[in-house]
Amino acid sequence: MTVYFPEQDPGAIAQALAARPQGRLVACLCAAWCGTCGAYLKAFTALAARFPGDCFVWIDVETHADQLGDLDIDNFPTVLVQPAAGGAPQFYGTLLPHIEVLERMLARGVSMPAMPGAEVPDVHQWLAHGASGT
Repeated sequence: MTVYFPEQDPGAIAQALAARPQGRLVACLCAAWCGTCGAYLKAFTALAARFPGDCFVWIDVETHADQLGDLDIDNFPTVLVQPAAGGAPQFYGTLLPHIEVLERMLARGVSMPAMPGAEVPDVHQWLAHGASGT
């Protein structure tokens, strides 16, 4: 599997989400200037290949600031996991930049609440409709 980028693959993301109704949206919210994010992208891409039933998306929070609204991310990588068909997030928060943490979470199918006080961005709605406005 591949990692999708909203600025390059808006239609493909919408198709991938629709084609995997039993899968998950696994979105990494990052920044191009972040060295940790750059290193994490390689591992995130390899992880996508191990979970072909899920849709992995890499979202640059600065490139897509208009779609993300007043999202305030203090630490990277910040990850959102939710059903590909939409619905309540299974996880939203900052992870240690070790892909094994995300891999264990996905393998176990564990749902964890969002960070206390966190406003979860509605990226699913945006991505499922072709990431228009990029």
